[in-house]
Amino acid sequence: MNKKEVFVIGLMSGTSLDGVDLVYTKFDKNDYKSFKIIEAKTFPYTLKWKEKLQKGIEFSKDNLAELNVDYGKLLGKIIVDFIDEFQIKNIDFIASHGHTILHQPEKGITLQIGDGQTIADIAKQKVVCDFRKQDVKLGGQGAPLVPIGDELLFSKYKYCLNLGGFSNVSYRKNDKRIAFDICPVNIVLNHYVNKLGLEYDESGKIASKGKINSELLERLNSLEFYQKTPPKSLGLEWVQQNMFPLIDNLETDISSILRTFAEHIAIQIAKIIDGNSILITGGGAFNSFLIQRIKELSKIKIILPNSQLINFKEALIFSFLGLLRVDNQVNCLSSVTGAKKNHSSGVLFYPSSTK
Repeated sequence: MNKKEVFVIGLMSGTSLDGVDLVYTKFDKNDYKSFKIIEAKTFPYTLKWKEKLQKGIEFSKDNLAELNVDYGKLLGKIIVDFIDEFQIKNIDFIASHGHTILHQPEKGITLQIGDGQTIADIAKQKVVCDFRKQDVKLGGQGAPLVPIGDELLFSKYKYCLNLGGFSNVSYRKNDKRIAFDICPVNIVLNHYVNKLGLEYDESGKIASKGKINSELLERLNSLEFYQKTPPKSLGLEWVQQNMFPLIDNLETDISSILRTFAEHIAIQIAKIIDGNSILITGGGAFNSFLIQRIKELSKIKIILPNSQLINFKEALIFSFLGLLRVDNQVNCLSSVTGAKKNHSSGVLFYPSSTK
């Protein structure tokens, strides 16, 4: 793509199931850091879609294939609505992360649903998607993928930390960008606060009133994952097998679960970060109690950007990954994922009528 300015719609759906994040971004190919998010919006999931995505892990192969196409139809409709709402005229392509249903890289498995051909046909635009599969085939974790964006768009910060369904961190070490999942965050916090009929624990108010369960905290911090060296990544399967049974066995009071787990998150993050500045984004950045605990335990200067970047940084970076893929530039770093080599990952789809 020889154009200097490139206009991209990026989509991201995280494991916390808040909804689909969309951004319309302009990139300057002479200076990637001078990007501009022109429009951004989150389209919440219906209850029916939330349940489908939560249960997708249990689906048969045939049902997953059907879900892949159905979810592609949903994304295609959301994109069309987004384009219409903001009267967007200039689009070079769409970059879609999809929604992760299966992630077991040690078994060579990763699945992000949202069929690219279906999206391309409905939106009538070129689509880049399926960013993780190639990396897993090359022996990598297939995650995290955001660090190439941290490297090329946000390098002025020593650390970039995302607090979404999981917390993941990215930083330079020995002249290489490394990144990995630290621990679960909202995938656990929201699971328990949902039992109170709430979507999330606003500002961490419920957690702040709970008591720390010392035995639970110790058992959480002793889980084997935390002894592993990077590259490493987490998935819903791991949480279901290792965390929920442990928590449910040792604590029943929701506020105490939230308080204990917030402390667990802060401890695990503080073990990783030191030095000067850290940029924190993702929904967990609005959990002021959690942010305060991270600050107190790590003694690091925390930078919270504007709410647009907090909410849409991952969608922005998947737009950027799409740009690198369209230009056949490296968008997946072996130092991050453990793959055999750096590579340009993602599959391109074109509307059927323009093939």
